[in-house]
Amino acid sequence: MDDPFQEQRNRMVESQLIPRGIKDSRTLAAMRKVPRHLFVPEDVKIHAYNDEPLPIGNGQTISQPYIVGYMTEVLKLQPLDKILEIGTGSGYQTAVLAELAQEVFSIEIIESLSFCAQKVLKELGYTNIHFAVKDGNSGWEEFAPFDKVIVTAAPAKVPAALPAQMKEGGVMVIPVGRTFQELVLLNKEKKKIKKKSLIPVRFVPLMSEKK
Repeated sequence: MDDPFQEQRNRMVESQLIPRGIKDSRTLAAMRKVPRHLFVPEDVKIHAYNDEPLPIGNGQTISQPYIVGYMTEVLKLQPLDKILEIGTGSGYQTAVLAELAQEVFSIEIIESLSFCAQKVLKELGYTNIHFAVKDGNSGWEEFAPFDKVIVTAAPAKVPAALPAQMKEGGVMVIPVGRTFQELVLLNKEKKKIKKKSLIPVRFVPLMSEKK
């Protein structure tokens, strides 16, 4: 069956991602495939393929396509990777990860968002995603270690539990900061964490059960 949104996805990739330096062919293919319009509320669906974040309720947002593509590319995902995602949100980034990796373990602290994302992802046929409704600051130790970690909300500093749950050679991408935020890439080499600042960003704060 023809997808009336396919042309919009193609245009999104050609006009928003490739001109801004996203080159990884697998990332671009996933972005062309995943139907972003299914992950946003009905009243903003007309804007689903615009280069902007959109509200998804509960004070949360779906990241702009470029940022999703950028964060996905810098992880250098491999087909056998096991991914930890902190912040399921709408489930859009989750779907992109599930296209590229073997397993995705996705945590969301807001129950209603998690259940909504689970419903969409199940209807799309994904079977390699595991969900938890809990505080993402503590990671998901039961299934650690992970090849890659992606965080889609910004803590003031990197939660200590997350690098500890990375495999040797593992990679994490995470926005860090409050007033000023930057996207940070972490590599685990010889049990030490190397940090590299990437680009300035603006994410919603990473929520915690701790007051």
